[in-house]
Amino acid sequence: MEQPFNCGIGPAFEVIGGKWKAVILYELHERPVRTGELRRLLGGITEKMLIQQLREMEADGLVTRVAYPEVPPRVEYSLTSLGAELNKALGPIADWGTRYAKLRPAR
Repeated sequence: MEQPFNCGIGPAFEVIGGKWKAVILYELHERPVRTGELRRLLGGITEKMLIQQLREMEADGLVTRVAYPEVPPRVEYSLTSLGAELNKALGPIADWGTRYAKLRPAR
């Protein structure tokens, strides 16, 4: 059943919700990245969680998965145009988060 939303923030956050998706989008912004390299860049994410997040993002049209028929197999992920557009839209939120982190008391 589709969720009704009062504004576009609901669908946007439904697509990027959680701890990892926005960070994955950021790490893919320059070039295609292999799964293992992406895991190292993110630090702290399990392989299972990374694969799950990437599959969801692929299903949402944010990333593209390319598997090369090599030995050993090589898989790269890159942003689609929709993913790149979302990544750009997240830039001001990231800027706000940086300013906020500097202003709030340490926890």
